[in-house]
Amino acid sequence: MDIELARTFLEITRCGSLAAAAEKLHVTQTAITARVKNLESQLGSTLFIRNRAGARLTADGEAFVVYANQLLQTWEAAKRDLPLPDGYRNVLHIGGEVSLCNPLMLGWAQALREHIPGYALRTEMREGDYLLRQLELGVLDAALVFQPQYWPGLQVEQVLEEKLILVQLVSKPDPYVYIDWGPGFRQQHDAALPDKARAALSFNLGPLALQYILENGGAGYFRTRVVQSYLDSGVMQRVPKAPEFSFPTYLVYSRARDSAVLQQALALLRDVVKAESDWSQRWDPLI
Repeated sequence: MDIELARTFLEITRCGSLAAAAEKLHVTQTAITARVKNLESQLGSTLFIRNRAGARLTADGEAFVVYANQLLQTWEAAKRDLPLPDGYRNVLHIGGEVSLCNPLMLGWAQALREHIPGYALRTEMREGDYLLRQLELGVLDAALVFQPQYWPGLQVEQVLEEKLILVQLVSKPDPYVYIDWGPGFRQQHDAALPDKARAALSFNLGPLALQYILENGGAGYFRTRVVQSYLDSGVMQRVPKAPEFSFPTYLVYSRARDSAVLQQALALLRDVVKAESDWSQRWDPLI
């Protein structure tokens, strides 16, 4: 199928009318109408109900939105990766949640470049739900997430067992800073600590919240490994009798994309997990 048909379909869906989509795509409305008829003919379905108010999706149209997005994303990924850089046989696509960028994803990327030099490397740091969708689409080979989905075709393996613990800066333990570690954490946190469910200061990114507390004071929930060096040095301390929450990290990959090279890449990740000692997420660039 012509990828422009999927692109046109999605643009009509976003704009709400064929005329608005034509203007956005810089083509005539006649061309847009012809594309819709072509697409509907290929699918054997009516995708839009058209009237003076615009274009409204039918039930088939609603269902096709998912497939159109998949087509477009896969096409964009292919354009991004091809042709391969000179001297490379293939590409490895790995992803991770943003809070895992340093040191875990950084260490994994370094190990892949050292031990699998014949493969180009593409890394993507995004939220877990997005990474899982990319795995399902076949855009990613493997990803590190906090809350996996056990979909058909996805292999899930726990690589880290961690807890979220409440710590505070010794020199200035207030205020309480809420860090959003996802829906599972939110549910447990709000049930255990209802008085802290609506904190005046909140972050949705752990490394940013940690840096804020180190510079300005406060308390918040962080992964044990990340704050261990600050606890050992006395800069931070655990808040007594505060509840703990389980927060493991999972490796997820598509069985359909499994290969000897991917298994080598996953083995390198496991070695990085075992070898890594400093999880404090400090960045010390050479100047």
